[in-house]
Amino acid sequence: MNFEVKEKLDDIRISKLKIDDVEIETPIFMPVGTQATVKTLSSDEVWNLGYRLILVNTYHLYLQPGEEVIKSFNGIKNFMKWRGLLLSDSGGFQVLSLSDIREIRNDGVLFKSFIDGSEHFFTPEFVVKFQETLGVDIMMTLDICPPYGIDEEELIKFTNLSIDWAKRGKGIKEKGKGSLFAVIQGGLNLYLRMKAVEELEKENFPGYGIGGLSIGEPWEKTKDFLKHFVKKMPNDKPRYFMGLGDPISIMDAVESGVDMFDCVYPTRIARNRTLLTKFGKLRITKSEYKNDERPIEEDCDCYACKNFSRAYLNHLFKAKEILAPRLATIHNLRFMYRFIENLKNSIKEKKYYQFRNEFEKNYIREYNGNEEVNYEN
Repeated sequence: MNFEVKEKLDDIRISKLKIDDVEIETPIFMPVGTQATVKTLSSDEVWNLGYRLILVNTYHLYLQPGEEVIKSFNGIKNFMKWRGLLLSDSGGFQVLSLSDIREIRNDGVLFKSFIDGSEHFFTPEFVVKFQETLGVDIMMTLDICPPYGIDEEELIKFTNLSIDWAKRGKGIKEKGKGSLFAVIQGGLNLYLRMKAVEELEKENFPGYGIGGLSIGEPWEKTKDFLKHFVKKMPNDKPRYFMGLGDPISIMDAVESGVDMFDCVYPTRIARNRTLLTKFGKLRITKSEYKNDERPIEEDCDCYACKNFSRAYLNHLFKAKEILAPRLATIHNLRFMYRFIENLKNSIKEKKYYQFRNEFEKNYIREYNGNEEVNYEN
């Protein structure tokens, strides 16, 4: 893996990330394909939307279909027929948030499967080895994602365990099987985050994930924290904010020097009848869209916008047709792709702040028939 910062505007970075023969420009947004699929879409459809790097989830793929099936296909890319790059998270967040936790130990986490209640044990070493079995291009170290508001003693304990687990994972990683990024924890405590950075930088990880900052804490506190913290991360390595997908928040993080983002946000809200437009979020099942002949977004080049009306999407969702979330997902992912492309172009042209002001001025409003109303009302 090669990474190089090509341009800077204040703390904002344009960088090149190259893995094998695939080159990606950052900032980048990565769709989430939890169970080896971006929900409702095929791998080819995601590729045709412009994406070359997506996520899969270690926890879910370990439980189902499991290691044996993945090995029989010689990796998850062959299984899901994905032509691009893959990043797998460690499953640490899912273990702690979705499972009946039995015990967090110094050597790993004991948990129950959400599928059948069976017991399993994740160690930092096993998680790296399983991600090698997945055959992904970027993998993450096992970490503990502390809930917002946890007491300081527990936060220190979980931060130190995440540091230790990252080192242990790196110690067992096989050369040539993907790049292992370290996950930095520490809540909103700058001292703990910097301790993690200093300890993990000694190990010379090829990239670093910022974990535990999209789990309920007030965004203004996170935004302020990022301004002080991100610039202290290694300058010559990718900086990956895990779990962030709102366009306004992405711009806040980009301004602090973050390079990579992922989130279920655009696909999840698509399945729940909400569409992203440059004028904000559009709740397509509102009655005012019943006879609306316009596309979701006038200048969007996605399949849904080029072929169908808001009225049709309104009908599909109300009729509970499977096509509804598919078309909505196509649009929302294309919206995010175009948003990131426009953002990058504005940085290159030294017009980023003008771009942000214009985007934010429009995005806080949404269509309501033929007039725009404040989305917050």
